[in-house]
Amino acid sequence: MSNVVDLLNPEFTQEPYAIYEDMRAEAPAHRVVVKTLTTELHAWVVTRYEAARSLLADPRLSKDAAELPRIVERNKVSAEPVQLANFKSMLFSDPPDHTRLRRIMGKAFTMRRVQQLRPRIERATDQLLDRIAPGEDVDLVDALSLPLPITVIGELLGIPGDRRDDFRSWNATLTSVTATMQDKMQAHVAATAYLRDFIAYKRDRPGDDLVSALLQADDGEQRLDEGELLSTIFLVMNAGYETTASMISNSVYALLQDPEQQERLRSQPQGVPAAVEEFLRFESPLNLATVRYTLEPVEIDGLTIPRDDIVFISLAAANRDAARFSEPDALDTSRSANSHLAFGHGIHHCLGAPLARMEGEIALSRLLARFPTWRLAVGEESLRWRDSLQFRTLERLPVRLS
Repeated sequence: MSNVVDLLNPEFTQEPYAIYEDMRAEAPAHRVVVKTLTTELHAWVVTRYEAARSLLADPRLSKDAAELPRIVERNKVSAEPVQLANFKSMLFSDPPDHTRLRRIMGKAFTMRRVQQLRPRIERATDQLLDRIAPGEDVDLVDALSLPLPITVIGELLGIPGDRRDDFRSWNATLTSVTATMQDKMQAHVAATAYLRDFIAYKRDRPGDDLVSALLQADDGEQRLDEGELLSTIFLVMNAGYETTASMISNSVYALLQDPEQQERLRSQPQGVPAAVEEFLRFESPLNLATVRYTLEPVEIDGLTIPRDDIVFISLAAANRDAARFSEPDALDTSRSANSHLAFGHGIHHCLGAPLARMEGEIALSRLLARFPTWRLAVGEESLRWRDSLQFRTLERLPVRLS
């Protein structure tokens, strides 16, 4: 089957699960062409839950950015040169660098800091919902799903409100599969220039924000250098925005399709936290985990992936694996023991997972409480999923709330 699987077909992004089911049935991984943010690559896509969970924590799969240019050159489809940004964050590093960077980040991005954001998230959600006129059509992506995490990340980092739209624009370009490399480089240069100035400002005028905390945090020996600090802030800006926005939209869409479970959550709001876990499993905001490559041949379920090959782990496919989840294609907001992989697994498990969960719980709880009636404002056939292998997110979600 691997010879005919076309993940670049636009229709795959609209309905990937039947294809993922066939891929899981045939083999634990398939070598296909994957379109990243920069170029097309020959890569292995892992679809089975147990294999995915194991490989997410396997030290034989590296994320070290220093070697990525060589690996990409080896596996790229086109002969055209590929430009890669120099990532120095914990997301693109291996131990011991990853261990040090995550420890420093953990000292700044504490549970206490996350919990302190709760009243701000509640206030921001209420303000956004205040702008929605009952009974009138509104695109929930623009009205709530995107602006809420942008506001939260802005609050977390200490970015002034009048600059957050810039971050939204830069991020949209950097994560686009259609933007040119020139567009991406211009966005990268603009964002980097702003962040350098902002970091200098925070050195002189520290506040109660994550950037100020990162400037002070260390691992007992050293602090983040300039490149590490910039990359870490970029990571927070991107990882904390795109996937959380997707989670909110995907959750609302799932409940629009299942009024019975929607009403049950409205009458039993204590069930929202468990429901958020099910939404994360059912429509994982991150389809493919970020790039990994093999340091040596890796065998999974009788299949050997050679050294220096690229591996993408499909969180969306693994979370629909019938070998792990009963009735995986059915939404069950009361599902127990929901060990989904939406936030990854192992040392790269998402550090921002508690914040994302909190945003999802607050947004859904307030939407359910404020608006007893939800309706799609367009036919389902007009809804489109974003043309991206990385993110699983709706381009727009027109609704009528009353």
